[in-house]
Amino acid sequence: MARIIAVVVTFNRLQLLQRVILSLQKQSVTINKIIVVNNGSTDGTKEWLDGQSELHVIHQENVGGSGGFYRGIQEASQMDCDWIWCMDDDVFPSENCLETLLAFADKDEKIGIACPHRLMSGKTFTGEAKTLNLSNPFKDMHDNALMATDVESNEVTDIVGMAFEGPLIKKDVVEKIGLPNKELFILYDDTDYSYRAILAGYRVVVVRDALMDKYDFQLKTSYREDKMKNKWKLAYHIRNTAYFGHRYGKNIWVKYLAAMPFILRMYGAITFNFIKDHKYSFSDYGLFWRMMRRGIREELGKM
Repeated sequence: MARIIAVVVTFNRLQLLQRVILSLQKQSVTINKIIVVNNGSTDGTKEWLDGQSELHVIHQENVGGSGGFYRGIQEASQMDCDWIWCMDDDVFPSENCLETLLAFADKDEKIGIACPHRLMSGKTFTGEAKTLNLSNPFKDMHDNALMATDVESNEVTDIVGMAFEGPLIKKDVVEKIGLPNKELFILYDDTDYSYRAILAGYRVVVVRDALMDKYDFQLKTSYREDKMKNKWKLAYHIRNTAYFGHRYGKNIWVKYLAAMPFILRMYGAITFNFIKDHKYSFSDYGLFWRMMRRGIREELGKM
């Protein structure tokens, strides 16, 4: 039987974390060890985790999601396991989620990463792409987006650009491509990791019947709109998009202009106010351009 290590990264979401842990403990197949990486929480998470003897707990400063998964996957890869199951603290796998992921992953040795079918408020949630646009800098890099109908109509769908929200990663993948890029801090660390796996010859797939609930923070706003309103997240997104384009772009235009769609989108938001309550001004362009330059220069790390 396959040996599974789960890795959960958390920051200041104790109630959600407790729900994640309970979901993992109720899985229909055995998880051999649950690693929790606490990124410097200040809401009582540390104290609660210190009382959970069955968990393998790592306390560290807040080094972002990428630093959390770097540390967690590093720790798991040194243990006796076949697969590493990674997730944030706001997703909750159904009882047979892991069993279903394993069943499909075992059908094809080329599957290196198997991702669950996420549901938000009962509806299919997607943020991945079926292919990445690495040739046209004026189109979104996720131009060929994964749609809900793709997931719902196929048992397995090949993707690029996964999220660290339930991917089951074969240990062989970690041994071949290494750990996530911790210097990205947040955003694109998951896309970068899955694309590296694909370049190494592995498949990354979404499994329709492996269900996982995702907590709805947005409620009345879309995922994209919520991100656009959050200045610090948008700054990291611009920098890391520019980095990804520079690292993997198929021509000089993408290598230097991959983040342009976001710059132009923010120009429209500020000029024409098509995103309500965005709270940006023209003075923010300096920040966006600086972040784009940093990405092109591959100057990463926490800002």
